[in-house]
Amino acid sequence: MDFPKLKSIIEGLLFLSGEEGLSVKQIAEIVDQRVELVTDAIEEMIREFSSQGRGVQILKIAGVVQLGTLPEHAAYFEKLAYSPARTSLSQAALETLAIVAYRQPITRVEIEEIRGVKSERAIHTLVNKDLIVEVGRAEAIGRPILYGTTKSFLDYFGLASIKDLPEPGLFEDSENLEEETQLLFNKLDMQQPDAQEPDVNNAFDFEENEGSSTDQDFAGHTEDEDPWNSSK
Repeated sequence: MDFPKLKSIIEGLLFLSGEEGLSVKQIAEIVDQRVELVTDAIEEMIREFSSQGRGVQILKIAGVVQLGTLPEHAAYFEKLAYSPARTSLSQAALETLAIVAYRQPITRVEIEEIRGVKSERAIHTLVNKDLIVEVGRAEAIGRPILYGTTKSFLDYFGLASIKDLPEPGLFEDSENLEEETQLLFNKLDMQQPDAQEPDVNNAFDFEENEGSSTDQDFAGHTEDEDPWNSSK
């Protein structure tokens, strides 16, 4: 494998791994190359990202390598993430919220296995809106974060506890998740105090056109969602 291709693959792997990152050893095993060669590639990538003025950087934190944004750009990311204060949630975020509500505690990887697409940005949006929160760490390699719903989630939907969610058996078939998610939020909307008419499009000030980008698959693309955290 030539060096430029190795660096390109490593960049893609770091993008897919998100905030959990990968160790040099893990990367070496995936690309079937020597640890020393992978280390050299990462060090060269760090220098290149810096010299080229890229909008992301490669970070080494607690034994793992991950992609992060630049701290000096944080103010711009915050404007995008938090203004206006009440931004609408995309279908991707609604699907992710439904999965967390019914399968909690659950990891990002497990969410993505159910949805079939990357969900990191949707998760970050839900965390920023205080609808889901880290509730612990899974007993698995890398100790991935476990997510669960918050009190704010219950308050918004007028639920006394998570046990008051509609019958989960209605959502066990994940082949038509979009339709299931709409049914979920229709039911939740009906349970809210003073609800006049169940309307999923009003649940989070939904807008018809949230953006031109769309969910994509594990090949490493974006989905129609708010940006992830501003800096690492």
